[in-house]
Amino acid sequence: MVRPTGCQELQRDFSMLRLACVAIVIAAFGQIAFATAGQVPTSKSEVAVPGGDLPGDPKIALVKVADGFYDPINVTNAGDGSGRIFVVERIGRIKIINKDGSVEEEPFLDLTTINPLGNDVQTGFVEQGLYAVAFHPNFADNGYFFVHYASLPFNGDGVIVRFQVDPASPNHLTADRTNETAKVIMRIEQPWYNHNGGQIEFGPDGYLYIGSGDGGWEGDPYEAGQDLSTPLAKMLRIDVDVDDDRIAYGIPADNPFADASAERLMVLFGITEEEFATIKTRSLPEIWAYGVRNPYEFAFDPKTGDLFIADVGQNHWEEIIYQPASSTGGENYGWPRMQASKCHPMLGDPATQECPTVGVLPAAEYPHQVPYPGAEALADGWGCSAQGFGVANYGGMTGVYLIGDWCAGSVYGLGWDGTRWQLEELLKTGLQFTSGGYDEDGYVLAVNANNFYLADQGPDANPPGSVWRVMPADEVPEGAEVARTAE
Repeated sequence: MVRPTGCQELQRDFSMLRLACVAIVIAAFGQIAFATAGQVPTSKSEVAVPGGDLPGDPKIALVKVADGFYDPINVTNAGDGSGRIFVVERIGRIKIINKDGSVEEEPFLDLTTINPLGNDVQTGFVEQGLYAVAFHPNFADNGYFFVHYASLPFNGDGVIVRFQVDPASPNHLTADRTNETAKVIMRIEQPWYNHNGGQIEFGPDGYLYIGSGDGGWEGDPYEAGQDLSTPLAKMLRIDVDVDDDRIAYGIPADNPFADASAERLMVLFGITEEEFATIKTRSLPEIWAYGVRNPYEFAFDPKTGDLFIADVGQNHWEEIIYQPASSTGGENYGWPRMQASKCHPMLGDPATQECPTVGVLPAAEYPHQVPYPGAEALADGWGCSAQGFGVANYGGMTGVYLIGDWCAGSVYGLGWDGTRWQLEELLKTGLQFTSGGYDEDGYVLAVNANNFYLADQGPDANPPGSVWRVMPADEVPEGAEVARTAE
């Protein structure tokens, strides 16, 4: 999301005034944003499940924007007024959909050609590849954009790299330009080839947020979720606008653990328990929130700044996390002590298994086909992997976070009705959703690929996928192709 122009000008000239800019943004939204904001559940009974009823009874359709993309797994816009849509292909390419719907034949970015030894991106497993792209809020002037991918030379570690567009060639970076402008911002060591997270996004505060999974295998054997000394199983928040470009990034002063591990004299007396509790000698200052399993997709509400995280679950439950714009960070979302609002490990019927609630509860959850060990398979209302799209503020929807499931093809809407969260299935399709994003007009986009584990033929050989625009059902343009839905 692009911060207001006035704040962009202040940021360009006076980096120390960033917090003042944020205050202006909050003040501008203030009364409208927080008057209708949802609330974080404080009890398991407040966590929404399928079967809810969204205010206004919205009806939506998925209208095809373009197709022919190989393993598309992320989509966004540059916020530069061009109307272009950027589609991330897992193999290591980013394609452009022009405002008229045509697709540029030559990739915007092609990481398969910058390394003389071959592709720079690791794609050996279906959860690896080029994960996401995020454009700097001031991209129209500085040309900076950022990508996150599994690096082949670094054995699948996640790397976040900044590149810069050549103004003379706005639709394509050559291999030379890609290498010449590359600045590595961060490398995240990955012990296994799954649960690596992926999404990166600039928040309304101008900082870069990074979704980092727990590193893989199953059950979080690293115990990363509750370990503040690792970037795994975290939401990270960094400042990429540093004065000295030799420095990778800065730490926002208001990050919850910004100073928690700073060296200091040991003082035993005259210090309150609250002050002692802020000392975390092994914590990383980049951490914004922790206890997530695989926050593969997340999105900010363009109107309020609220953050929604589609945190991919393990064997039995998916969860959707809500973090209000008023949050100061530091939330613990429970993994691996909890999966959604349930116990982990799950031993049987969650109604009879007792465990303490650890951390902050999600706003919503939905089950897998087998919701707990020994349960009968569900006929409907289930999925296997929550893939967030974005927040819709149109078509009768206000602050409705849209989620598609990778296995079931369902599209859910999560919204606040003034009293509690409602999770409603809005569509049932045959599509395999992998992500979503926004176009420049504020419409939510959805992406589908065809790359399930047991049927994966490779990132350039799977059947191609498509990009769709979420539209009110009564505003579908005449002759437009819409996604087929179950009867």
